[in-house]
Amino acid sequence: MRFLNQDISPIGMGCWPIGGPMFVGDETVGYANSDDAESIRTIHAALASGITLFDTAPAYGAGHAERLLARALKGRPDALIATKIGVTIDEESKRLLENEEGPGTVGPAIEASLSRLGRDRIDLLLLHLNSLSVAKAEAIFDEVERARIAGKVRAYGWSTDFSANLSCVAERPGFAAVEHAMNVLLDAPKMQSVVDQHGLTALIRSPLAMGLLSEKYSSETTMPDTDIRSTSNPRTDYFKNASANPEYLQRLDAVRGLLETGGRSLVQGAIGWLWARGQTNIPIPGIRTVDQLEGIAEALSFGPLPASVMGEIETVIERNTSDTIDRAR
Repeated sequence: MRFLNQDISPIGMGCWPIGGPMFVGDETVGYANSDDAESIRTIHAALASGITLFDTAPAYGAGHAERLLARALKGRPDALIATKIGVTIDEESKRLLENEEGPGTVGPAIEASLSRLGRDRIDLLLLHLNSLSVAKAEAIFDEVERARIAGKVRAYGWSTDFSANLSCVAERPGFAAVEHAMNVLLDAPKMQSVVDQHGLTALIRSPLAMGLLSEKYSSETTMPDTDIRSTSNPRTDYFKNASANPEYLQRLDAVRGLLETGGRSLVQGAIGWLWARGQTNIPIPGIRTVDQLEGIAEALSFGPLPASVMGEIETVIERNTSDTIDRAR
């Protein structure tokens, strides 16, 4: 597919898991078991598989994921990086401090990310404040547009699950993409309609329901207390009491066989569902290891799920179709 005037693979690598530990106050909002050497091997494996879009943020590991990408992508200007603004960080303590809602914060935030990424331009800059008011977002985007004109940013967008807010800013000259939550267990029809209406690209976060669709976790699994999925944070309700949420497991059981159509794994079927759902959807699953990357990348050999299977899924699954759920910072 074409994105930012480049031919790219229709899947990206989400870099939240490689950021490692991070906290809001004393609450963990990172993933357990990250390893920098394995993260770099995984980024290189993504490149080898044809994946050239990497989604990160200053918040991911409080700057650590951006710094890892700088190391792994050195000498690869063809690789596209999407990063974000809107959250202040303390790299030393690994803490996310507060939201940055003022337009005066935009320039310094861009420069800080450019420094960590080792680049002179950000390919895609996303506002990382899901539910920010349109008026405040407009003021921020005015500054981002100035940065685009100055050559610091190629294009920009919003990481949000509020389709009405997206509609208000989607026609801005440099606005190219939205990042929003969606997967086979939780559709987002209103957001997808806005994406189609305005000709945007949709970066799909939580495409594997924070790992629930990887089939690695069950109601018997207990997530470690260093993992965000062990918390009561509303962004993580795919998991409940540190285990897979039975409500979502029930939805998964209803569609498991359909997702595995044609010899696909569950993960590959979940990715294929998103591709069939929209031609400009780019799933950005969080990936931590080479093994995870290879299984996900193999979805490219299968492509979108057939229309007949998509129709059958809709007859057997029950899910919340709201697109106004805050699922990620």
